[in-house]
Formats: sequence, structure tokens, C-alpha cells
Amino acid sequence: MTINTRAYERGLRRYLGRMSDDVKRAVDRTRMDVQNEARRRAPVDTGRLRSSIVSRAEGSGREVGYVVGTNVTYAAAVEYGTAPHVIKPRFKKALYWPGAAHPVAKVNHPGTAAQPFLRPAIEMTPTFWRAHASQIGRR
Repeated sequence: MTINTRAYERGLRRYLGRMSDDVKRAVDRTRMDVQNEARRRAPVDTGRLRSSIVSRAEGSGREVGYVVGTNVTYAAAVEYGTAPHVIKPRFKKALYWPGAAHPVAKVNHPGTAAQPFLRPAIEMTPTFWRAHASQIGRR
């Protein structure tokens, strides 16, 4: 009996190459699902936070992954909340806003409750991955 190992190797490489593309596709779809879930969960005032949530693929070869996040400076305060704190003017002598009775030197802010949007979306990764991984190898 003779086995053509070169042909076997070529077939195996073709199969693994296709599998790799399928895996990358499943990772990419999972990435988009996590991004969309974070956007769906983000609280909306002006819409700036929601629209700033982006993702990108990372890695190559056998190790691929993704990053989901935002560049909005207040995103962490929304995600984790804030403790009570004092607000003082930075460039003026007093604070004033429309509706205030008079200018004030400081304001005692009571803090804000956490409104997690990114962590819950990331925690859904296994669910999204299972849905897309089940399609690997199917054409």
C-alpha cells in the first residue's frame, strides 16, 4: 500500500486554512455582537457615549482576538459610578449655571450610580461565541 503524504499534507493545509478563516470570521462576528450589545446597553443623554463605542480585531495567525471600548473621557464614571465629591471652579472664582440663585465657590456632588454597559456586554462573549462557533466548518 502506498500513501501520498504530499497530497494528504496539501489537503490538510487547505482544510486548516479554511478552518482558520472560519474561526476568524466567528471571532469577528463575536466582536461585533459585543460592540453592539455595549452600544445597546449604554445610557443615552446626548448619544455621544453610545456612538463612541468601537471595536477592532487584534492578533494574527493562530492568536486572534478583539478590543471593545470608547475614547470618551467620562465612560469610566458611567460604567463604575462616582463617589460623592466636591466640584470647585478651575478657571474662575465661582460656579454659576442657569437657574442657580447665585454664584457659589463649590458644590457638593452626591456622586452617581454605576450604569454598567461594557462589562455586561463583555460577559456575554461566551454566548455570542457559542452561536458563531457552531457554524465553523459549515458551508
